[in-house]
Amino acid sequence: MGILKKYQNKNKLSEGVIMKKIIIPVLITLLFLAGCSTLVLKPANYEWPVESVIKVDNDGFVIEKRYSLSFDVKELFLAETNDSSGYLGKELRVIRNDKGYYFMAADNFKNVYVFKTGEGSLILSNKILLSNDQGINNPSFNQRPPYIELNYDNNKKVYLTNEGQKEEGKK
Repeated sequence: MGILKKYQNKNKLSEGVIMKKIIIPVLITLLFLAGCSTLVLKPANYEWPVESVIKVDNDGFVIEKRYSLSFDVKELFLAETNDSSGYLGKELRVIRNDKGYYFMAADNFKNVYVFKTGEGSLILSNKILLSNDQGINNPSFNQRPPYIELNYDNNKKVYLTNEGQKEEGKK
């Protein structure tokens, strides 16, 4: 015996009452859920054509007006330099890839930091080690799809993704 028949027999309800109490609310719920589906616009390309070189202010903030981006970098410099005032007088180099990840480096950094966006925040996604000694000098980022190219120490070059470092020439 079907569920509706059991319910109908147990509660001695007519088909009209069953329709009002069970089927109509179920249909309304299904229609409501169908209307709440997520709208997805794709493909979307987030890449910045060139890197931004942003001076860190005395409060530890960087502001990139061209891309309407600002954030506090004190924790980033503290993590990299173990110095709570390591950001003073520094410049941060930032570029964004086509997937929306931000790549960041500065003079004397040993790592490239990769961040993804969060709700009102940037969340560390990856930390790519480049140097075990004193850090890199003169870093600069370029778009080289599907990679971010990092040039440093006047003659070194590496290709990066949000997942890590790729060897030159390998796709």
